[in-house]
Parts: sequence; C-alpha cells; structure tokens
Amino acid sequence: MPTKIIRKQEHIEIVLNLMSKVTKFPITVTWSQGAPRTAQQNRLSHRWYSDIAQHRSDVTFNEVRAECKLRFGVPILRNENEAFKVSYDTTIKGHDYETKLKAIEAFDLPVTRIMKVSQMSQYMDELQRFWVSEGVSLTDPEALKIENEIL
Repeated sequence: MPTKIIRKQEHIEIVLNLMSKVTKFPITVTWSQGAPRTAQQNRLSHRWYSDIAQHRSDVTFNEVRAECKLRFGVPILRNENEAFKVSYDTTIKGHDYETKLKAIEAFDLPVTRIMKVSQMSQYMDELQRFWVSEGVSLTDPEALKIENEIL
C-alpha cells in the first residue's frame, strides 16, 4: 500500500496525479495529520530499551520494550488516536498489569510503530524523565547520532 507524506501544498498535485492513474477499483484513501516517527527516534528508543535492560539485569530487552509501551506509549495513543483507544480498550484495558505486559510483548502490539513524530517525541521525553529518575544512564541522543554517522 503506497504511503506519501505531504509536506508542501504542491505535493498534493503529485498525489492527485498518481491517483488519477489508478485503473483497478475500488481503492481506499486515508490520511492523518503529522509524519510517522523517524528512524532516528526508533533507533534511540531501542538503544534506551537496551540501556534499561542492562541496568536492571532482571528483564530482557523485549520485556522493557513492552513495559515502556504500556507505561508511556499507550496513554499517549489512547489520548490522541481514537481507533487505537477503541481497540485497546475492548481487548486489553480490562486485564491486570502483568497480563497487559505479556499481551503487548507476545503480540508485538503496535504502539510506537504507529506514532507520529510529535507523539514519539513525547514518548521519548516521558521515558527519559522516568528512567533517569530511576538511576538509569541512557544513551545520549547526540552520541548515538555521531556513532551512526561513523558506522
């Protein structure tokens, strides 16, 4: 399924031109405000999950990832994404915390994957604020940027 990010008014004409060439119908067109999270945000969040797992040493990367999604990501999306809220509330919300964690990990519940840049920034800010207050040393985003440029 093609996805186009429209950043300027003239990009609308490009998308309309692409759509005018469609020959198989029906098609479905959807849009949402904002751009998807960036690759840099994704890499940094994964590095932080590793940092947290290493600091704690009693949990895996995937367990930390599920915990962060549940603790920080789910509230953001429930507040800003009605489709996510309805889906989450009907399938997961009523369960106890441990069951929610297991479900998020087992089914790789898309939380950060569907976030927009601003939502992911909020998620990262909240994640950082919490884990630093817990004494976890998280990778500096600037250091990771330099590391990625070298590699």
